[in-house]
Amino acid sequence: MPPPPPPPPVANASVTVQNTTGAAFDVAMSTSFQPAEWDYKFFQNFPGATTPLANLQPNHIRLQGISQGVPQGSEGTSSQGWDFSVLDAITQPVLGLGDHSPQFQIAKAPAFLYTNNDSSSSFNDPNFTQFAAYAQNLVRYYNKGGFTPSAGSLLVSPAYPTDKITYWGIYNEPSINNNLDATRYTQMYNALVPAMHSVDNSIKFVALEMCCSSENWVPVFANKVTAQVDVVAAHYYSSCNQRDSDAQVFSTVPGFVSSIQNIYGSLATNPALANVPVWITENNVNADFNTGNGGSACNPNQPFVDDMRGSSAFFAAWRPYVFSQVGRAGAKALYHWAFPGDAQFGEYNDTNGQIRLSYWVDYWLGQMFPVNSGQLLLNSNNSNTAQVEALPILNTDGSVVILISNHAVANAADNNGSGLTAKISVDVNALGPFSSASQLTIDSTTSASTGSNPVSISTASPIAVTLSGYGTAILKLQ
Repeated sequence: MPPPPPPPPVANASVTVQNTTGAAFDVAMSTSFQPAEWDYKFFQNFPGATTPLANLQPNHIRLQGISQGVPQGSEGTSSQGWDFSVLDAITQPVLGLGDHSPQFQIAKAPAFLYTNNDSSSSFNDPNFTQFAAYAQNLVRYYNKGGFTPSAGSLLVSPAYPTDKITYWGIYNEPSINNNLDATRYTQMYNALVPAMHSVDNSIKFVALEMCCSSENWVPVFANKVTAQVDVVAAHYYSSCNQRDSDAQVFSTVPGFVSSIQNIYGSLATNPALANVPVWITENNVNADFNTGNGGSACNPNQPFVDDMRGSSAFFAAWRPYVFSQVGRAGAKALYHWAFPGDAQFGEYNDTNGQIRLSYWVDYWLGQMFPVNSGQLLLNSNNSNTAQVEALPILNTDGSVVILISNHAVANAADNNGSGLTAKISVDVNALGPFSSASQLTIDSTTSASTGSNPVSISTASPIAVTLSGYGTAILKLQ
Protein backbone atom coordinates (compact mmCIF):
# COMPACT_ATOMS: atom_id res chain seq x y z
CA MET A 1 0.00 0.00 0.00
CA PRO A 2 1.47 3.37 -0.97
CA PRO A 3 2.02 5.85 1.84
CA PRO A 4 -0.68 8.47 2.30
CA PRO A 5 -0.04 11.78 0.59
CA PRO A 6 1.60 14.40 2.78
CA PRO A 7 -0.75 16.97 4.31
CA PRO A 8 -1.00 20.26 2.45
CA PRO A 9 1.40 22.92 3.68
CA VAL A 10 0.17 25.43 6.23
CA ALA A 11 1.39 28.96 6.92
CA ASN A 12 1.93 29.10 10.66
CA ALA A 13 2.52 32.32 12.58
CA SER A 14 2.83 33.29 16.22
CA VAL A 15 1.95 36.90 17.03
CA THR A 16 2.77 38.29 20.45
CA VAL A 17 1.21 41.65 21.26
CA GLN A 18 3.00 43.79 23.83
CA ASN A 19 1.51 46.40 26.14
CA THR A 20 3.69 49.22 24.83
CA THR A 21 2.68 51.57 22.05
CA GLY A 22 4.47 53.01 19.08
CA ALA A 23 3.41 55.66 16.60
CA ALA A 24 -0.07 56.93 15.87
CA PHE A 25 -1.96 54.99 13.22
CA ASP A 26 -4.36 57.15 11.23
CA VAL A 27 -5.33 56.18 7.67
CA ALA A 28 -8.46 57.65 6.10
CA MET A 29 -10.24 55.24 3.76
CA SER A 30 -11.87 56.63 0.63
CA THR A 31 -12.89 55.87 -2.93
CA SER A 32 -12.93 57.49 -6.37
CA PHE A 33 -14.92 58.45 -9.45
CA GLN A 34 -13.81 59.41 -12.95
CA PRO A 35 -16.57 61.51 -14.53
CA ALA A 36 -16.48 61.09 -18.31
CA GLU A 37 -18.90 60.39 -21.13
CA TRP A 38 -18.68 56.62 -20.64
CA ASP A 39 -19.76 56.56 -16.99
CA TYR A 40 -21.53 59.82 -16.14
CA LYS A 41 -24.95 58.14 -16.03
CA PHE A 42 -23.87 55.92 -13.13
CA PHE A 43 -26.13 57.52 -10.51
CA GLN A 44 -28.95 57.81 -13.03
CA ASN A 45 -28.70 54.09 -13.75
CA PHE A 46 -28.15 53.09 -10.13
CA PRO A 47 -29.73 55.71 -7.83
CA GLY A 48 -29.55 53.25 -4.96
CA ALA A 49 -25.75 53.27 -5.14
CA THR A 50 -25.69 56.36 -2.96
CA THR A 51 -26.57 54.21 0.09
CA PRO A 52 -23.60 51.80 -0.01
CA LEU A 53 -21.34 54.68 -1.03
CA ALA A 54 -22.39 56.71 2.01
CA ASN A 55 -22.09 53.64 4.24
CA LEU A 56 -18.39 53.43 3.39
CA GLN A 57 -18.02 56.74 5.26
CA PRO A 58 -15.40 57.77 2.70
CA ASN A 59 -13.16 60.75 3.42
CA HIS A 60 -12.89 63.36 0.67
CA ILE A 61 -14.14 61.18 -2.20
CA ARG A 62 -11.91 61.79 -5.19
CA LEU A 63 -13.33 63.18 -8.45
CA GLN A 64 -11.17 62.97 -11.57
CA GLY A 65 -12.96 64.46 -14.56
CA ILE A 66 -11.40 63.58 -17.91
CA SER A 67 -12.38 63.73 -21.60
CA GLN A 68 -15.91 65.21 -21.70
CA GLY A 69 -15.77 65.40 -17.91
CA VAL A 70 -13.52 68.45 -18.42
CA PRO A 71 -16.19 71.16 -18.40
CA GLN A 72 -14.60 73.65 -20.80
CA GLY A 73 -13.87 72.83 -24.41
CA SER A 74 -14.34 69.53 -26.17
CA GLU A 75 -11.53 66.98 -26.40
CA GLY A 76 -9.94 67.09 -29.82
CA THR A 77 -11.43 70.46 -30.82
CA SER A 78 -10.63 74.13 -30.26
CA SER A 79 -14.02 74.80 -28.65
CA GLN A 80 -13.95 77.01 -25.56
CA GLY A 81 -17.57 76.62 -24.48
CA TRP A 82 -18.58 75.48 -21.01
CA ASP A 83 -20.69 72.41 -20.18
CA PHE A 84 -20.78 70.95 -16.65
CA SER A 85 -23.41 68.31 -17.41
CA VAL A 86 -21.08 65.29 -17.64
CA LEU A 87 -18.95 66.34 -14.69
CA ASP A 88 -21.86 67.26 -12.45
CA ALA A 89 -23.84 64.10 -13.13
CA ILE A 90 -21.28 62.47 -10.82
CA THR A 91 -20.09 65.45 -8.78
CA GLN A 92 -23.45 66.70 -7.51
CA PRO A 93 -24.51 63.37 -5.92
CA VAL A 94 -21.04 62.97 -4.41
CA LEU A 95 -21.16 66.47 -2.90
CA GLY A 96 -24.19 65.42 -0.88
CA LEU A 97 -22.63 62.26 0.58
CA GLY A 98 -20.21 61.33 3.32
CA ASP A 99 -18.26 64.31 4.62
CA HIS A 100 -19.72 66.51 1.84
CA SER A 101 -16.12 67.39 1.00
CA PRO A 102 -14.76 65.62 -2.09
CA GLN A 103 -11.28 66.07 -3.44
CA PHE A 104 -11.57 67.54 -6.94
CA GLN A 105 -8.57 66.69 -9.05
CA ILE A 106 -8.00 69.03 -11.99
CA ALA A 107 -6.71 66.09 -13.99
CA LYS A 108 -6.41 67.84 -17.35
CA ALA A 109 -6.53 71.28 -18.85
CA PRO A 110 -9.17 72.07 -21.51
CA ALA A 111 -8.19 70.61 -24.87
CA PHE A 112 -7.59 74.00 -26.52
CA LEU A 113 -4.69 74.64 -24.12
CA TYR A 114 -2.66 71.85 -25.75
CA THR A 115 -0.77 72.18 -29.01
CA ASN A 116 -2.90 69.63 -30.88
CA ASN A 117 -6.15 70.27 -29.01
CA ASP A 118 -5.37 66.96 -27.36
CA SER A 119 -4.30 66.41 -23.76
CA SER A 120 -1.70 63.88 -24.87
CA SER A 121 0.32 66.69 -26.48
CA SER A 122 2.29 69.50 -24.85
CA PHE A 123 0.94 72.75 -23.43
CA ASN A 124 0.75 75.78 -25.74
CA ASP A 125 0.57 78.16 -22.76
CA PRO A 126 4.15 78.36 -21.42
CA ASN A 127 3.26 80.33 -18.30
CA PHE A 128 0.05 78.38 -17.54
CA THR A 129 -1.86 81.66 -17.35
CA GLN A 130 -4.89 80.36 -19.22
CA PHE A 131 -4.88 77.12 -17.26
CA ALA A 132 -4.85 79.15 -14.03
CA ALA A 133 -7.82 81.21 -15.27
CA TYR A 134 -9.71 77.98 -16.03
CA ALA A 135 -8.94 76.67 -12.53
CA GLN A 136 -10.16 79.92 -11.01
CA ASN A 137 -13.50 79.52 -12.74
CA LEU A 138 -13.84 76.00 -11.33
CA VAL A 139 -13.41 77.43 -7.84
CA ARG A 140 -15.91 80.17 -8.59
CA TYR A 141 -18.42 77.63 -9.92
CA TYR A 142 -18.33 75.34 -6.89
CA ASN A 143 -17.41 77.69 -4.05
CA LYS A 144 -18.22 81.32 -4.84
CA GLY A 145 -21.62 81.55 -6.46
CA GLY A 146 -20.53 80.93 -10.04
CA PHE A 147 -19.16 82.91 -12.96
CA THR A 148 -20.46 84.27 -16.23
CA PRO A 149 -18.54 83.31 -19.40
CA SER A 150 -17.92 86.00 -22.03
CA ALA A 151 -20.71 84.51 -24.10
CA GLY A 152 -23.38 83.07 -21.85
CA SER A 153 -25.24 83.31 -18.57
CA LEU A 154 -24.27 82.65 -14.96
CA LEU A 155 -22.92 79.15 -14.29
CA VAL A 156 -23.11 77.97 -10.67
CA SER A 157 -22.99 74.62 -8.92
CA PRO A 158 -26.49 73.41 -7.94
CA ALA A 159 -25.05 72.45 -4.53
CA TYR A 160 -23.85 75.99 -3.76
CA PRO A 161 -23.80 77.34 -1.08
CA THR A 162 -24.57 74.21 0.98
CA ASP A 163 -21.75 72.03 -0.31
CA LYS A 164 -18.43 73.26 -1.64
CA ILE A 165 -15.07 71.77 -2.61
CA THR A 166 -12.19 72.31 -0.20
CA TYR A 167 -9.46 70.00 -1.53
CA TRP A 168 -8.13 70.56 -5.05
CA GLY A 169 -5.61 68.29 -6.77
CA ILE A 170 -3.30 69.87 -9.33
CA TYR A 171 -2.99 67.54 -12.33
CA ASN A 172 -2.91 63.78 -12.63
CA GLU A 173 0.24 61.66 -12.88
CA PRO A 174 2.30 64.46 -14.45
CA SER A 175 5.33 62.26 -15.03
CA ILE A 176 3.50 60.49 -17.86
CA ASN A 177 1.65 63.53 -19.27
CA ASN A 178 2.27 66.26 -21.78
CA ASN A 179 6.04 66.55 -21.83
CA LEU A 180 6.15 67.87 -18.28
CA ASP A 181 9.17 67.38 -16.10
CA ALA A 182 9.42 68.05 -12.37
CA THR A 183 10.48 71.66 -12.90
CA ARG A 184 7.70 72.43 -15.36
CA TYR A 185 5.14 70.75 -13.11
CA THR A 186 6.27 72.90 -10.21
CA GLN A 187 5.95 76.00 -12.40
CA MET A 188 2.39 74.91 -13.21
CA TYR A 189 1.62 74.33 -9.54
CA ASN A 190 3.09 77.71 -8.59
CA ALA A 191 0.89 79.37 -11.22
CA LEU A 192 -2.42 77.65 -10.45
CA VAL A 193 -2.44 77.56 -6.66
CA PRO A 194 -2.12 81.31 -5.92
CA ALA A 195 -4.64 82.09 -8.66
CA MET A 196 -7.18 79.68 -7.18
CA HIS A 197 -6.41 80.83 -3.65
CA SER A 198 -7.18 84.41 -4.67
CA VAL A 199 -10.74 83.30 -5.45
CA ASP A 200 -11.23 81.33 -2.21
CA ASN A 201 -8.57 81.56 0.48
CA SER A 202 -10.07 78.67 2.45
CA ILE A 203 -9.27 75.93 -0.06
CA LYS A 204 -6.47 73.37 0.23
CA PHE A 205 -4.21 71.80 -2.37
CA VAL A 206 -3.03 68.30 -3.22
CA ALA A 207 0.25 68.21 -5.12
CA LEU A 208 1.95 65.83 -7.56
CA GLU A 209 -0.39 62.74 -7.57
CA MET A 210 2.58 60.68 -8.72
CA CYS A 211 2.62 57.34 -10.43
CA CYS A 212 5.14 55.00 -11.96
CA SER A 213 8.08 55.36 -9.56
CA SER A 214 8.33 59.11 -10.03
CA GLU A 215 9.38 59.86 -6.44
CA ASN A 216 12.44 61.59 -7.91
CA TRP A 217 10.12 64.49 -8.74
CA VAL A 218 9.69 65.28 -5.04
CA PRO A 219 13.19 66.71 -4.37
CA VAL A 220 12.78 69.09 -7.32
CA PHE A 221 9.28 70.05 -6.24
CA ALA A 222 10.35 70.56 -2.62
CA ASN A 223 13.20 72.79 -3.76
CA LYS A 224 11.22 74.95 -6.21
CA VAL A 225 7.67 75.16 -4.91
CA THR A 226 6.58 78.55 -3.57
CA ALA A 227 2.83 78.01 -3.34
CA GLN A 228 0.73 76.47 -0.58
CA VAL A 229 0.97 72.68 -0.23
CA ASP A 230 -1.46 70.84 2.04
CA VAL A 231 -1.07 67.26 0.80
CA VAL A 232 1.31 65.35 -1.46
CA ALA A 233 -0.27 62.39 -3.23
CA ALA A 234 0.96 59.19 -4.86
CA HIS A 235 -0.63 56.28 -6.71
CA TYR A 236 0.28 52.65 -6.11
CA TYR A 237 -0.69 49.61 -8.17
CA SER A 238 0.96 46.23 -7.81
CA SER A 239 0.84 45.33 -11.48
CA CYS A 240 0.09 46.46 -14.98
CA ASN A 241 -0.05 42.93 -16.38
CA GLN A 242 -2.76 40.42 -15.55
CA ARG A 243 -0.23 37.63 -16.23
CA ASP A 244 1.84 38.55 -13.18
CA SER A 245 1.63 35.86 -10.52
CA ASP A 246 0.12 36.28 -7.08
CA ALA A 247 3.60 36.11 -5.59
CA GLN A 248 4.79 38.93 -7.86
CA VAL A 249 1.82 41.10 -6.92
CA PHE A 250 2.25 40.62 -3.17
CA SER A 251 5.99 41.27 -3.45
CA THR A 252 5.41 44.85 -4.59
CA VAL A 253 3.90 46.02 -1.30
CA PRO A 254 7.23 46.70 0.47
CA GLY A 255 8.05 48.97 -2.47
CA PHE A 256 5.03 51.12 -1.61
CA VAL A 257 6.52 51.57 1.86
CA SER A 258 9.96 52.59 0.63
CA SER A 259 8.36 55.03 -1.82
CA ILE A 260 6.36 56.71 0.96
CA GLN A 261 9.46 56.92 3.12
CA ASN A 262 11.41 58.51 0.26
CA ILE A 263 8.63 61.06 -0.33
CA TYR A 264 8.61 62.08 3.33
CA GLY A 265 12.40 62.30 3.33
CA SER A 266 12.38 64.63 0.33
CA LEU A 267 9.60 66.80 1.75
CA ALA A 268 11.58 67.20 4.97
CA THR A 269 14.35 69.01 3.09
CA ASN A 270 11.98 72.00 2.88
CA PRO A 271 10.91 73.14 6.39
CA ALA A 272 7.62 74.42 4.97
CA LEU A 273 6.76 70.89 3.80
CA ALA A 274 8.07 68.92 6.77
CA ASN A 275 4.59 68.24 8.16
CA VAL A 276 2.73 67.77 4.86
CA PRO A 277 0.92 64.40 4.83
CA VAL A 278 1.12 61.84 2.03
CA TRP A 279 -2.17 60.53 0.67
CA ILE A 280 -2.45 57.49 -1.61
CA THR A 281 -5.17 58.76 -3.93
CA GLU A 282 -5.23 55.72 -6.23
CA ASN A 283 -4.66 52.12 -5.21
CA ASN A 284 -5.58 48.78 -6.68
CA VAL A 285 -4.08 45.48 -7.74
CA ASN A 286 -3.69 46.22 -11.46
CA ALA A 287 -3.51 49.51 -13.37
CA ASP A 288 -4.00 48.11 -16.87
CA PHE A 289 -7.11 49.01 -18.88
CA ASN A 290 -8.80 48.37 -22.19
CA THR A 291 -7.60 50.76 -24.90
CA GLY A 292 -11.06 50.65 -26.44
CA ASN A 293 -10.39 48.01 -29.07
CA GLY A 294 -9.76 45.10 -26.72
CA GLY A 295 -6.05 45.76 -26.35
CA SER A 296 -4.01 46.16 -23.20
CA ALA A 297 -2.87 49.71 -22.45
CA CYS A 298 0.23 48.46 -20.65
CA ASN A 299 1.07 45.52 -22.90
CA PRO A 300 0.46 46.50 -26.55
CA ASN A 301 0.92 42.99 -27.91
CA GLN A 302 -1.60 41.44 -25.53
CA PRO A 303 -5.38 41.56 -25.33
CA PHE A 304 -6.73 43.24 -22.23
CA VAL A 305 -7.98 40.77 -19.62
CA ASP A 306 -9.79 41.81 -16.44
CA ASP A 307 -7.64 41.06 -13.41
CA MET A 308 -10.17 39.36 -11.17
CA ARG A 309 -7.86 39.76 -8.18
CA GLY A 310 -9.30 43.24 -7.76
CA SER A 311 -12.49 41.77 -6.31
CA SER A 312 -11.71 38.16 -5.34
CA ALA A 313 -10.49 36.69 -2.06
CA PHE A 314 -7.01 37.72 -3.20
CA PHE A 315 -8.08 41.33 -2.61
CA ALA A 316 -9.23 40.44 0.89
CA ALA A 317 -5.61 39.57 1.69
CA TRP A 318 -3.87 42.19 -0.45
CA ARG A 319 -5.68 45.40 0.54
CA PRO A 320 -5.41 44.83 4.33
CA TYR A 321 -1.72 44.00 3.84
CA VAL A 322 -1.30 47.27 1.93
CA PHE A 323 -3.37 49.18 4.51
CA SER A 324 -1.21 47.96 7.38
CA GLN A 325 2.11 48.55 5.64
CA VAL A 326 1.41 52.04 4.25
CA GLY A 327 -0.22 53.11 7.51
CA ARG A 328 2.90 52.11 9.42
CA ALA A 329 4.92 54.16 6.91
CA GLY A 330 2.84 57.24 7.70
CA ALA A 331 0.42 57.44 4.78
CA LYS A 332 -2.68 59.34 5.90
CA ALA A 333 -5.21 58.25 3.26
CA LEU A 334 -5.83 55.20 1.09
CA TYR A 335 -8.20 55.60 -1.87
CA HIS A 336 -9.73 52.73 -3.82
CA TRP A 337 -9.70 53.06 -7.60
CA ALA A 338 -12.59 53.18 -8.23
CA PHE A 339 -16.10 52.90 -6.74
CA PRO A 340 -18.01 51.94 -9.93
CA GLY A 341 -16.36 49.57 -12.37
CA ASP A 342 -15.57 46.10 -13.59
CA ALA A 343 -14.25 43.18 -11.56
CA GLN A 344 -10.72 44.54 -11.78
CA PHE A 345 -11.45 47.98 -10.39
CA GLY A 346 -14.95 48.44 -9.05
CA GLU A 347 -16.29 48.12 -5.52
CA TYR A 348 -19.72 48.41 -7.12
CA ASN A 349 -20.59 46.55 -10.32
CA ASP A 350 -21.53 49.26 -12.84
CA THR A 351 -23.28 46.72 -15.07
CA ASN A 352 -25.76 45.07 -12.70
CA GLY A 353 -25.63 47.25 -9.58
CA GLN A 354 -24.23 44.55 -7.29
CA ILE A 355 -21.67 45.11 -4.52
CA ARG A 356 -18.34 43.34 -4.92
CA LEU A 357 -16.23 41.67 -2.23
CA SER A 358 -13.71 44.53 -2.40
CA TYR A 359 -16.40 46.85 -1.03
CA TRP A 360 -16.61 44.91 2.22
CA VAL A 361 -12.85 44.89 2.66
CA ASP A 362 -12.75 48.69 2.47
CA TYR A 363 -15.92 49.05 4.52
CA TRP A 364 -14.55 47.10 7.48
CA LEU A 365 -11.13 48.74 7.34
CA GLY A 366 -12.92 52.07 7.66
CA GLN A 367 -15.15 50.80 10.48
CA MET A 368 -12.46 49.12 12.54
CA PHE A 369 -9.76 51.72 12.00
CA PRO A 370 -11.68 55.02 11.87
CA VAL A 371 -9.73 58.12 10.93
CA ASN A 372 -8.94 60.75 13.56
CA SER A 373 -9.83 58.37 16.39
CA GLY A 374 -6.52 58.51 18.26
CA GLN A 375 -5.45 54.94 17.51
CA LEU A 376 -1.90 53.89 18.43
CA LEU A 377 0.20 51.01 17.16
CA LEU A 378 0.87 48.33 19.74
CA ASN A 379 4.34 46.85 19.61
CA SER A 380 4.34 43.18 18.62
CA ASN A 381 6.37 40.26 17.35
CA ASN A 382 5.31 38.19 14.34
CA SER A 383 7.15 34.96 13.60
CA ASN A 384 6.07 34.86 9.93
CA THR A 385 6.00 38.29 8.32
CA ALA A 386 6.64 36.72 4.90
CA GLN A 387 3.14 35.21 4.76
CA VAL A 388 1.06 36.85 7.47
CA GLU A 389 0.55 40.52 8.28
CA ALA A 390 -0.41 41.46 11.83
CA LEU A 391 -1.51 44.96 12.83
CA PRO A 392 -2.41 45.44 16.52
CA ILE A 393 -3.96 48.78 17.44
CA LEU A 394 -4.91 50.37 20.78
CA ASN A 395 -8.07 52.49 20.90
CA THR A 396 -8.51 55.45 23.22
CA ASP A 397 -11.13 53.54 25.26
CA GLY A 398 -8.65 50.74 25.99
CA SER A 399 -10.09 48.29 23.46
CA VAL A 400 -7.75 46.61 21.01
CA VAL A 401 -8.17 45.81 17.30
CA ILE A 402 -5.86 43.31 15.61
CA LEU A 403 -5.83 42.85 11.85
CA ILE A 404 -4.51 39.53 10.53
CA SER A 405 -3.98 39.20 6.76
CA ASN A 406 -3.07 35.88 5.16
CA HIS A 407 -1.14 36.48 1.95
CA ALA A 408 0.53 33.06 1.86
CA VAL A 409 0.78 31.84 -1.75
CA ALA A 410 0.21 28.13 -2.38
CA ASN A 411 2.17 27.80 -5.64
CA ALA A 412 4.66 30.15 -7.26
CA ALA A 413 2.72 30.16 -10.55
CA ASP A 414 -0.68 30.90 -8.99
CA ASN A 415 -2.65 33.72 -10.58
CA ASN A 416 -5.75 34.50 -8.51
CA GLY A 417 -5.12 31.30 -6.63
CA SER A 418 -6.69 30.26 -3.36
CA GLY A 419 -3.67 30.73 -1.09
CA LEU A 420 -2.48 28.51 1.74
CA THR A 421 -4.36 27.88 4.93
CA ALA A 422 -2.84 29.99 7.69
CA LYS A 423 -2.95 29.17 11.38
CA ILE A 424 -2.11 32.09 13.60
CA SER A 425 -1.69 32.13 17.36
CA VAL A 426 -2.25 35.59 18.86
CA ASP A 427 -0.86 36.05 22.35
CA VAL A 428 -2.47 39.03 24.12
CA ASN A 429 -1.56 38.11 27.71
CA ALA A 430 0.49 41.29 28.13
CA LEU A 431 -2.63 43.39 27.60
CA GLY A 432 -4.44 42.02 30.63
CA PRO A 433 -7.96 40.56 30.75
CA PHE A 434 -10.78 41.47 28.38
CA SER A 435 -14.49 41.01 28.97
CA SER A 436 -15.46 40.29 25.35
CA ALA A 437 -13.94 39.49 21.99
CA SER A 438 -15.11 39.17 18.40
CA GLN A 439 -13.71 38.11 15.06
CA LEU A 440 -14.65 39.39 11.62
CA THR A 441 -13.49 37.27 8.67
CA ILE A 442 -13.45 38.17 4.97
CA ASP A 443 -12.34 35.41 2.59
CA SER A 444 -13.55 33.27 -0.30
CA THR A 445 -16.63 32.19 1.65
CA THR A 446 -17.83 35.75 2.27
CA SER A 447 -20.97 36.80 0.41
CA ALA A 448 -20.27 39.78 -1.83
CA SER A 449 -23.87 40.90 -1.53
CA THR A 450 -24.14 40.86 2.27
CA GLY A 451 -20.54 40.90 3.51
CA SER A 452 -19.44 39.62 6.92
CA ASN A 453 -20.25 40.49 10.50
CA PRO A 454 -18.23 40.02 13.69
CA VAL A 455 -18.91 36.87 15.73
CA SER A 456 -18.14 36.41 19.40
CA ILE A 457 -15.04 34.42 20.33
CA SER A 458 -13.32 33.46 23.56
CA THR A 459 -11.13 36.05 25.25
CA ALA A 460 -8.69 33.34 26.35
CA SER A 461 -5.13 33.94 25.18
CA PRO A 462 -3.61 32.85 22.90
CA ILE A 463 -6.39 33.37 20.38
CA ALA A 464 -6.33 30.85 17.55
CA VAL A 465 -7.14 32.25 14.11
CA THR A 466 -7.46 30.05 11.02
CA LEU A 467 -7.79 31.51 7.54
CA SER A 468 -8.48 28.90 4.87
CA GLY A 469 -6.66 30.67 2.06
CA TYR A 470 -6.34 34.31 1.12
CA GLY A 471 -8.29 36.56 3.44
CA THR A 472 -8.26 38.68 6.55
CA ALA A 473 -9.50 38.46 10.12
CA ILE A 474 -10.04 41.43 12.40
CA LEU A 475 -10.16 40.77 16.12
CA LYS A 476 -11.68 43.24 18.57
CA LEU A 477 -11.01 42.87 22.29
CA GLN A 478 -12.68 45.01 24.92
